[in-house]
Amino acid sequence: MSSSTSSKDTHGHGAHGGGHGLGHVAPVKVLVGTWLILMFLTIITVTATKIDLGTSYNLALAMAIAAIKATLVVLFFMHLRYDKLFHSVMVIGGLLAAALFVGFALMDSAQYQDTIIWDTDHPPPAPIGPRPVP
Repeated sequence: MSSSTSSKDTHGHGAHGGGHGLGHVAPVKVLVGTWLILMFLTIITVTATKIDLGTSYNLALAMAIAAIKATLVVLFFMHLRYDKLFHSVMVIGGLLAAALFVGFALMDSAQYQDTIIWDTDHPPPAPIGPRPVP
């Protein structure tokens, strides 16, 4: 056997290298850059609460920013970017599906605002059923 083949294992890695299972180490520059982007998006989120775009648009904006922030955390802080592309697509797809699900579930909440009892001492009359006893 030649020395080049004897020092490699069955997967082609060196005898002391490659197959140890340790994850990727992201450069500090990438981690700091991701953190700065997350802080910028947090400032945008807080600022967006001061602007009234309407219930649906405020919710859509908040959900979009949350999905972007979650994607950045998963990709860079959890090192999914350095894993197989299939895993990244599945996680990002799941995050977007969850954001869409919650967003669509909450978008019609304004329709039910008049049925919420804000003043428990003087509740509004029930839309159907017997009238309350005075």
